[in-house]
Amino acid sequence: MTGNELDRSVHQQLRTLSKENAEGVAQHLVMVAALLEADEIENAMAHAETAVRRAGRVPAAREALGMVAYRSGDFARALSEFRTVRRISGSDHLLPLMVDCERGLGRHERALDLAQSPEAKRLPKEERVELAIVIGGIRRDLGQTDAALVALQIPELKKGNQPRLKYAYADTLLGLGRVDEARDWFEKAADADVEFETDAVERLEELDGVSTTDLLGGADEEDEGEE
Repeated sequence: MTGNELDRSVHQQLRTLSKENAEGVAQHLVMVAALLEADEIENAMAHAETAVRRAGRVPAAREALGMVAYRSGDFARALSEFRTVRRISGSDHLLPLMVDCERGLGRHERALDLAQSPEAKRLPKEERVELAIVIGGIRRDLGQTDAALVALQIPELKKGNQPRLKYAYADTLLGLGRVDEARDWFEKAADADVEFETDAVERLEELDGVSTTDLLGGADEEDEGEE
């Protein structure tokens, strides 16, 4: 890990540090991303905390720590870090995660207030999709499944490259008992999910009553019977 793997925008942030410190922080940030990918949360936390100790005013470092806390379920700490990123960077790109942190803390009304803020209405497409998915989850938590379905009906739902949004829509339809429609949307999610972000295929198989047979296991049982 050299640190060169980071996006150019992050390197721009690190220019406020000395060259040696910037290189070290960059390496820690790369390790955070790699360890999160490998689901090694504890090790990722150690690197994120080191990055923040060395570059506490760099938004990327605070965001990395927030992401590790978020993945570990420490929503209070994650929310604090995301708020710091927002304050020092002026960017609202973490707003969907902030809303989800409020949800994780059980503060659903506060989450909805943040989701309906003027800043939320100005989010670009990618963050807008994430926010819709979170709002849908909040509405379902509150038992408002019809409202959850409406929250997911944003223009991006009809685009071909939104597997997670389509999946959430399918799951919400299923929660409403609209099984045939749900199946159609799980199929759309599976078709769009080229990076296997969801288990849409498995959900389709469940709806179709398809079960996976362990052929090797069956062969072993036959061999044992022959003995």
